[in-house]
Amino acid sequence: MNPQTQELLDKLYSQILTRTYVNSKGYAIMLSLAYGSDQRGELGAHKPEVCYPAQGFTLKKNIAGSLGTPFGEIPVRRLNGFIGTRIEPVTYWFTVGDKAVKSTTEKRIVDLRFALTGRIPDGMLFRISSIDENEARAYQLQDIFVKELLEAVPVADRKRLSGLDTLPAVK
Repeated sequence: MNPQTQELLDKLYSQILTRTYVNSKGYAIMLSLAYGSDQRGELGAHKPEVCYPAQGFTLKKNIAGSLGTPFGEIPVRRLNGFIGTRIEPVTYWFTVGDKAVKSTTEKRIVDLRFALTGRIPDGMLFRISSIDENEARAYQLQDIFVKELLEAVPVADRKRLSGLDTLPAVK
């Protein structure tokens, strides 16, 4: 990572966790959780659709979507970028406080609610990606990964990670 990008990450996020998980068939999912204790203004999390091109990627796709889980729907963005021969489908979302936000407007509304109570909003970027030229397969396996992760973590962490209630959704 170039020094300018690292400096920006250090300014925006107080904690970053990155891991790569590989299933029994050898398929790898890259997970990045970036936590920022202050999501106001310029200190707020930066979108992958800005960060990926800054690292040399070209984005072929950037669409809003939702990821269904046993606990409800998470509002996500799906990107598909490439650099050279590397094709990387990406799924991500933001939480501000304990709520997943769909858009910049929704984030500003949540920020305003925090400001009215005198609290500073924290937040997290939850990003997963795969190196895979088969976009449909990548998103399907990413969705499965998220569902299994949310089912495996303690209830208190589930809401923090997803912005969803901790009990399974009623159908």
